[in-house]
Amino acid sequence: MRWHPDWLVPDWQVPADVGALMTTRQGGVSAAPFDSMNIRPGLGDDASAVQFNRDRLAQSIAATPVYLNQVHGSHVVRLAHADASAGAAMHTADASITTECGIACTAQVADCLPLLFAVPGAVGTAGAVGAAHAGWRGLAGGVVEATLAALCEATACDPGDVRVWLGACIGPRQFEVGADVLAAFGADPAQPDPARFMPRLQSGPPKWTANLPQLARDRLQAAGVVYVSGAESCTVEDASRFFSYRRDDVTGRMVAVVWRRG
Repeated sequence: MRWHPDWLVPDWQVPADVGALMTTRQGGVSAAPFDSMNIRPGLGDDASAVQFNRDRLAQSIAATPVYLNQVHGSHVVRLAHADASAGAAMHTADASITTECGIACTAQVADCLPLLFAVPGAVGTAGAVGAAHAGWRGLAGGVVEATLAALCEATACDPGDVRVWLGACIGPRQFEVGADVLAAFGADPAQPDPARFMPRLQSGPPKWTANLPQLARDRLQAAGVVYVSGAESCTVEDASRFFSYRRDDVTGRMVAVVWRRG
């Protein structure tokens, strides 16, 4: 079974045994306001519809997605086949990696930034893949660096060997933040870099719009990553394709997945 044509497929240079995509809101069976490819239970959607959507994704990629209990932190788990078995406990974490085939690392989002990672396997070594869920708290808290460290430890690679794709997230015209977010990234509210934080003219407390993908690129570059692509779509501005918590409040979740074919 092939995946839905509206889903996003990364344009990145990775080995042929690496598969990756990000769902949109198209291709599922959930009813409004979760229409239609809601991937996350517990939001008010019909549980059988969510399970159907998850099964459709798994069949489409011929791998087993392992979902996390995401908490806007920086904890990373290394997944094995036991994590993909029926009844396996859900990890509380915001990133996962694996060197094993047939397991899909996941990041569920509806405005936060999903990052997918791939490490080409050198001769005599295994490749690896990973996924991270990065809102501003997780990004400032080091989820990118933690995921890279886990991948490099698992494969004995350098950050410069890792390929990274940034999925759809809230864009720089829509992500309004306060001074606490600037402080988390070491930005001076009096003289912020407009490529990262743009002052918003309004009455009341000062506000800025934040460029979440650029802040992620900063972290990746500082960690030594060279190959970064993606972040071409804003979830808030395209209601027909993407769920957005900030726009709609009650809404579904998309998922970015990456796996090694076996």
